[in-house]
Amino acid sequence: MTMELAWFKSSYSGTEGGACIEVAPSAMVIHVRDSKDKAGPQLAFTPAAWSGFIVFATAQQLR
Repeated sequence: MTMELAWFKSSYSGTEGGACIEVAPSAMVIHVRDSKDKAGPQLAFTPAAWSGFIVFATAQQLR
C-alpha cells in the first residue's frame, strides 16, 4: 500500500511564487521538494538531520 504524503509550505513563504519549498514529514523521513516542480526530485532527511538544519537556518536568520 502506497501512502500519500501530506505536503505543506512554510508559513514564511510568500504568495508571489518565488523560491519556496514544501515539506512532508513521515514516520522515518522528512521529504522536501520545490513547490514549483511537484513532480521533480525530492530530498529525504532523517528527523535528526532535519532538526539540525532547522536549528542552523534559525540561527542564520537571527544574524
